[in-house]
Amino acid sequence: MIGLLQRVQHASVHVAHKNIAHIEQGLLVFIGVEHGDTEAEAQRLLTRLLGYRIFSDQDDKMNLSLQTINGGLLLVPQFTLAANTQKGMRPSFTSAAPPELGKALFDYLYSQAVQQHPIVKRGQFGADMQVSLTNDGPVTFWLHVPPSQH
Repeated sequence: MIGLLQRVQHASVHVAHKNIAHIEQGLLVFIGVEHGDTEAEAQRLLTRLLGYRIFSDQDDKMNLSLQTINGGLLLVPQFTLAANTQKGMRPSFTSAAPPELGKALFDYLYSQAVQQHPIVKRGQFGADMQVSLTNDGPVTFWLHVPPSQH
């Protein structure tokens, strides 16, 4: 499972010209689900998202986590994150999970996030979304929790 996270001053998601989600300071995280991902990978990614220390402390060092600052978490499903871009001029999506699994794991990640953090919003799986943000820094990280070998 992939999380592309951006530290933001604020972020929002619109679908069909309607604002469906908005956060102030926190993390906007685009989520990609790969073949082989399970709830275990979703839980591991969530643990990292909530505890990853990328917010500045009083000395301007990245020592504070989303939980520490009580910031917003905006999860947005993004199928294209799982693309293979190693060759050619067109991405391949063979490594992406099928839509049913992607939706199920995104929904699981969201439900777990709501239980563990007070400010959680979400984009709409499968929708044509317009995402707006003000990246703070800019600070952007790519977190990858590979499927475990069963």
